[in-house]
Amino acid sequence: MDITYYGCGEMIKFENVSFNYSKSDDRSVKNINLEIKKGEAVLLCGESGCGKTTLVRMINGLIPHYYEGEMRGQVFIDEMDITRSELYDTAKKVGSVFQNPRSQFFCVDSTSELAFGPENMGLPEDDIRARIDRTVESMNIRKLMDRSIFDMSGGEKQKIACASVDTLDPEVCVLDEPSSNLSLEAIDDLKDTLKKWKKAGRTIVVAEHRLYWLKDICDRVICLNKGKVVFDMPMKEFRLLKEEELRRYGLRSINENLAMTPLKEKISFANKIILENLAYSYRKYDALHVDHLEIPQNEVIAIVGPNGAGKSTFSKCVCGLMKGFKGYALIEDKKFKKKDLLKKSYMVMQDVNHQLFCETVMDEVTLGMDEVDEERALKVLDKLGLSSFAQRHPMSLSGGQKQRVAVASAILSDKDIILFDEPTSGLDFYNMEKVAELIRSLRGSKTVFVVTHDPDLVRRCATVVLRLENGIIASEYIYGEKRENGRKEEKCYTAAV
Repeated sequence: MDITYYGCGEMIKFENVSFNYSKSDDRSVKNINLEIKKGEAVLLCGESGCGKTTLVRMINGLIPHYYEGEMRGQVFIDEMDITRSELYDTAKKVGSVFQNPRSQFFCVDSTSELAFGPENMGLPEDDIRARIDRTVESMNIRKLMDRSIFDMSGGEKQKIACASVDTLDPEVCVLDEPSSNLSLEAIDDLKDTLKKWKKAGRTIVVAEHRLYWLKDICDRVICLNKGKVVFDMPMKEFRLLKEEELRRYGLRSINENLAMTPLKEKISFANKIILENLAYSYRKYDALHVDHLEIPQNEVIAIVGPNGAGKSTFSKCVCGLMKGFKGYALIEDKKFKKKDLLKKSYMVMQDVNHQLFCETVMDEVTLGMDEVDEERALKVLDKLGLSSFAQRHPMSLSGGQKQRVAVASAILSDKDIILFDEPTSGLDFYNMEKVAELIRSLRGSKTVFVVTHDPDLVRRCATVVLRLENGIIASEYIYGEKRENGRKEEKCYTAAV
């Protein structure tokens, strides 16, 4: 059912706004004129690097007060000029949820993080506690309270980021790729949160690539391409667009198929990797417990499951990154312990900002090569749509572009085991397909693990699907054969929404 908005005057207004970042020659957005009404929910969409995140940063004041560059025009929030107002004044009106929630945390535990905003507003202690209790109940996150943020999964951190915004009770909420690291189950929770925010009369702006979950929330869709608005239409009209029209703008389907099914390929276990004692605990929290697991060598294995199920811990153990990990792998009858696995593996992390070190993209992607081969590197960059950025600084790129740089680095690393943690986070349809094609091309020469919540990616490149729940392998799925490992019946996402 569609949710109507409280259309009673302008809340956000862009007047002839242009901006280009100091490290870029091209303008990120060009001559934007937009008006968003109070209580309206707006979806910003378009290809990676089209300017969505830049618009979000202008609404919350991070541009021009935090990100350096040249800005023209003005942005108003409820008649307040954001371009001239201090960030602490803007923060009273606008709450932000970033693509990487870690970048907005100030505290080490979840309860303190929810209290941080209201405390800075100078609210009485009783009011702060009341706000926290209201948020915890409405968002159903009681089990995440009094937890270390460092021990949480990416999806759990995203929930805490949304909750910290909710305790501020802002008039405007902006979200940048909020579903990029969330499981299908967690997206349902996020959807409920946004519906409650909308019912409360808040103005909502969401920059997003995964569109299906917003079709019953957003009233309006604004699509950008190369920094310009290419269309601005009601959601009711947008839902009628054909798939070919969506693809023209690099958009994913509004009626996304959520089935996590592998490719129709025959799998041989003649050569296999055996993982023994794949277990890990964070203090008293048992995050992963897999005694014995056999997987086919040189295949693409998708690791799926709810947020907090142990997927990222699984991948870090496989490549020997977890301190204190006692397990090992048997590969071609040889035993590989933690240090051996570290030398044999390459991992693309969920937050790629932690592994971008060089001054140029070319230097970055050739860093892990045994022998630098720029010609080969350019071919991989070209397949990922990055060849024109070869001499750009990696940190000057958009989130999706950085993600593809990290993917290119992994493919060029010459390692036998490659692990990707959410490789399509923040990617549009075309770039998701490019990443899937490259990962699929590794089949037969590399053993690839892909931790993901992206059904589109799974169906395009995975030959084996392992589902983790509560730290154990709940099911194994190879085309034509699915094995349930004694788990209880649960809600299944196997049909199109």
